[in-house]
Amino acid sequence: MPLKTDQSVTPQTLVPQIERLFELSAGKILGLEKSWNPDRGAPVFTARGRYTTRGWTEWTQGFQSGMALLQFDATGDPRFLELGRRGTHQRMASHVSHIGVHDHGFNIISTYGNLRRLLREGKTPFNEHELGVCELALKVSGAIQAARWTPVAGGGGFIYSFNGPHSLFIDTMRSLRSLGLGHQLGHVLMGERDRRISLLERLVQHAQTTARFSICYGEGRDRFDVRGRTAQEAIFNTNDGTFRCPCTQQGYSPYTTWTRGLAWGLSGFAEQLELVRILADEEIDRALAGTAESGDDGVGAGGKASGFRALLLRAALASADYYLENCCADGVPMWDTGAPNLHRLGTYGAQPADPFNEWEPVDSSAAAIAAQGLLRLGAYMSATNQTRLASRYRHAGLTIARTLLFDPYLSSNPKHQGILLHSVYHRPNGWDYVAGGQKVPNGESSMWGDYHLLELGVLIWRLARNERYLAFFDRP
Repeated sequence: MPLKTDQSVTPQTLVPQIERLFELSAGKILGLEKSWNPDRGAPVFTARGRYTTRGWTEWTQGFQSGMALLQFDATGDPRFLELGRRGTHQRMASHVSHIGVHDHGFNIISTYGNLRRLLREGKTPFNEHELGVCELALKVSGAIQAARWTPVAGGGGFIYSFNGPHSLFIDTMRSLRSLGLGHQLGHVLMGERDRRISLLERLVQHAQTTARFSICYGEGRDRFDVRGRTAQEAIFNTNDGTFRCPCTQQGYSPYTTWTRGLAWGLSGFAEQLELVRILADEEIDRALAGTAESGDDGVGAGGKASGFRALLLRAALASADYYLENCCADGVPMWDTGAPNLHRLGTYGAQPADPFNEWEPVDSSAAAIAAQGLLRLGAYMSATNQTRLASRYRHAGLTIARTLLFDPYLSSNPKHQGILLHSVYHRPNGWDYVAGGQKVPNGESSMWGDYHLLELGVLIWRLARNERYLAFFDRP
């Protein structure tokens, strides 16, 4: 396993680094808020250390206000509560009803979800009206996300990406949080002739389809079927719902693994395991009724909760193990496991990642997302009394987090607007800034990388202080 896991690292040993993270992020959040003109759209990634935008979709808007709410969560500084609250209520309403994207779990949970969580935890003064606004937004968002539905052959289906009804993105596993919370709030999607469509039904069926078609298990589905290999996109024939082929938008090829997509899947599967663990078997059985037989994964036409949980766990474990086997020794991955110039880097996996190499970029944002997924997977294994695996994934997540909390990843330069350095956005499209005299991007930041490093920081901070576990669904 390339990752050199440190068994001695604990949440408590990372407290000084977490404190430094939030000391540095304070000035960067305030500075970006002061300098950014919202009329330009959402900040997306940096060029020469300054945040820029990209007119594709505004999927990063929620991260800006969400970071302020996470900063308040960690520090209690009321300035950040006000920033996050104002940004949420002034900028996010149109995103709540956005019918054109699969990103509701990013934009809406990061804002209305964080704000509701802080209200319910008593970290902010209780405000019944604000709680109602947040819950209404979360209900609508979950339903809008669930409405993007493509049926698959034999039953079930998936939430389709902004590419169209044929397209299943691995990224959307992370967005399922919006459906889970909407379901817990008692909401449903209303269809033709007042048909009541369960958000949980859409959630579990999307997760089932993703686990079956986006993750490989080393069982010979194709010539490149390696356990844990992940396709960013799965393509379906919309005439009959059959799976056609893997694909990618931001990775190198359909048969290699774009590591941020791998991280999205790992984190999403782990978080959904936490959710379905607390749901009643009867709820999950009803949600799975009518889905296709799915081989030996245990989820048949009648739907069995235990089989579905086993399927989620199978996908999470395969994703986690593949990540740990293919990242560099310090836990940071290259941007794609099959990037064309990796052979020029020799045994790069046996060494700490080198973001300044001249051949292929690393992606620290994938590491931040994966670290949280590993910690959540470790917590799930501990809760289900699988102590050996719990220790493996927990220490892996903490080891990766420690890497990101030091140079060269944590940005201490006050002139650089980013928090987490060496993030990559869209390598095939060439959207990342490449400095003069260099061949590959490095030294830049992204909204999702910064946000997920802070979310990781809050998760570890709470673990270290034995505070309430960071979860966006309602725990009993």
